[in-house]
Amino acid sequence: MKVENALYPTSDRIADLMANASREPIVMLNLLKFRDKAVYTDGRQSDLTGREAYMLYGLPMQTHVESHGGKMIFIGDIASLVIGEVDEMWDVAALMQYPSPAAFAKIATSPEVAKIGVHRAAGLQGQLLIRVTQRG
Repeated sequence: MKVENALYPTSDRIADLMANASREPIVMLNLLKFRDKAVYTDGRQSDLTGREAYMLYGLPMQTHVESHGGKMIFIGDIASLVIGEVDEMWDVAALMQYPSPAAFAKIATSPEVAKIGVHRAAGLQGQLLIRVTQRG
């Protein structure tokens, strides 16, 4: 099994979500890996850790998602690996619910999110974002 962290979804994956006509809520599992020290691509100097920089994005993003009908279901630090093997563990796991696939895509590509995204990119080494669906 190949595991590759990334910072952003591909345009094809966003297009698929935007084209999804389902009105059912979706949940996204976020597995986040932070940089030790924030790295801003615009060259600004910073003493922030990756986690601190990411939180300059994460808290406003949560507010933005909630203002569009979504909600934080769970967030927590990853404590240990119990089953399986990975080269490097993620730092945080979070579950966010969105009103629909298209709503997620609209929120994720909004100008408001782009404006704060500089902190996300500075703080994250990478992540996995996994769409999950509830059974029954």
